[in-house]
Amino acid sequence: MKLTQQISSCCPSLLSGAIDSEQAAQMAAIFKVLGEPARLQVLSLIAAQPAKEACVCQLTEPLGLSQPTVSHHLKVLYEAGLLQKERRGTWIFYRLVPERIEALRNALALPTQTH
Repeated sequence: MKLTQQISSCCPSLLSGAIDSEQAAQMAAIFKVLGEPARLQVLSLIAAQPAKEACVCQLTEPLGLSQPTVSHHLKVLYEAGLLQKERRGTWIFYRLVPERIEALRNALALPTQTH
């Protein structure tokens, strides 16, 4: 199963009860993608853009990485379902996928306690 498919179905709250080994493996794969500091920076830089999108040329200098390296990180984030892309001429612009980011946030949310 591709990560893109996993993230939409895998993200029960980790903290509201026990999850099975398959759910744990799916979540671990997604968090492994985010385990690379440069990928977290990529997400942050894209979110910080006025249009909430960026192409590789806008990311290389702030990241201090080569174009091929930044392109690789963008590809991994795209394949994980965290980014969407749109080709415009020779450039590809990347945007966050809000639903996927929200699913990750919800997976780590503490259960609400009612007393």
